[in-house]
Amino acid sequence: MKSIRSGTGSRKRVRIGAPDGSLTAFSGLSAVAELTDRLGVAGVFDRHIGAVKQRDRGLSGGEFLISLATAQLLGQDCLAGFDRVRADTAGQLLAPVACPAQTTAGTLARRFGPRQLRGIEAGLAELSGRWLDRLPAGRRAALLGRGPTIDLDSTDVEVYGRAKDATAYNYQGQRAGRPHLASWAEAGLPLAADLLGGRDDVRPRCADLLRRALAGLPAAVTGRPRVRADAGYFTAELARAADAAGCDYAIAAKRNSAFWRELAAVPEDAWTPARDMTGAQVTAIDYAPGGWPPDAYTIIRRVRVPASEVSTDARSRRRRTIAADQLALALGGQCEQVWAVSFIVTNIPTTTAADVVGVEAWFRSRTDIEERFREAKLGAGLNHLPSGDAGVNTVWMWGALLAGVLSVMLQSLAGIDDHGRARHPRLRHDLLCVPARVIRHARRITLRLPPGRQLLPAVLARLRALPAPT
Repeated sequence: MKSIRSGTGSRKRVRIGAPDGSLTAFSGLSAVAELTDRLGVAGVFDRHIGAVKQRDRGLSGGEFLISLATAQLLGQDCLAGFDRVRADTAGQLLAPVACPAQTTAGTLARRFGPRQLRGIEAGLAELSGRWLDRLPAGRRAALLGRGPTIDLDSTDVEVYGRAKDATAYNYQGQRAGRPHLASWAEAGLPLAADLLGGRDDVRPRCADLLRRALAGLPAAVTGRPRVRADAGYFTAELARAADAAGCDYAIAAKRNSAFWRELAAVPEDAWTPARDMTGAQVTAIDYAPGGWPPDAYTIIRRVRVPASEVSTDARSRRRRTIAADQLALALGGQCEQVWAVSFIVTNIPTTTAADVVGVEAWFRSRTDIEERFREAKLGAGLNHLPSGDAGVNTVWMWGALLAGVLSVMLQSLAGIDDHGRARHPRLRHDLLCVPARVIRHARRITLRLPPGRQLLPAVLARLRALPAPT
């Protein structure tokens, strides 16, 4: 290779040539197109959503959802991103569907009403079943060999501007919308979701969300479900709904005076070391709040905290986990350590201390749903809500969640997540946003990728080996 410097040591001047329309920044769109074709994604959503336009021209409802999820999968975080993807003319030859202009995208999103939004959930359930059928036998058996875990959680998405519809100031003083999600933890797939305002309480809506999530599980999933939720969902209504639906549940409790009284009565020899958590101990007591199902009981976890690590800031989250008398001693320098305590109300059967330890460790892994939010917010455009229209923002939320669905299904069916699932930025770097030259000849499209090892050829080969939808 010749040096770019001349003999005198000066750098050669670079000239800018004419733009080359055969170059694309998104060669990995061909993998997304292959995936959606093999699963029949557009047809599945179209059947459940129904028509969103009077005239049968342009994008259907299912095709629009694919274009929205694809744009967010490529890293676009606002409606103007449609125009950026659309400007890549060579990439549009590889895309699963044509990318609409941003104005068209906004118009189509406004046509999704309550029936269409429920159709997204029903379509996702069918799509999950098709994905399960195509998984390798070992992966499929691992998912079907145990009962599914349904996680419930919400997150706040900060917005700017008073014109944003259906948003409100949350407890942190941020104007926000609040996605409310139920997901299948083992598969990493969303099942049901709503977009609420920043001050909306999720508890009156959680029982309905759970029922929709259970309806969204693929038919092949037959084990007894387990429901996990944090203290924001601490309500007997959710426990009764789970019990009526034949589910086990574990819900973090709000630390009130009744729980603190029960904790004070626990003998010291009742505690057992927790699993994979330094300084933590767990135990179980028969107490459950009034109005809960009769088989409910409470698991208590306490974690040893040095008094020097207790914050003097009254807003500290950890301070709320410490009993008032211990907190006063720690702040006064009269003790060396305190206990940070959590309560979990559950109906999961346990007979030994080891069973209690196992249930507590399982509950602690509910951070799986936080990963779904992290992916959607940091990798798929849910870092803000782009429109002043609540309906458009709800469809935008679903686009971010469906981008995560495409990522999970693509990686699992292509066999590239054997050592861990790649997050959106890594997937874009390694597969989706790799530049290439698109050559059309004899009614065929050829991609010329950059030199070096590329992931796309192996991914396409594995996806093309999958059975086509019937």
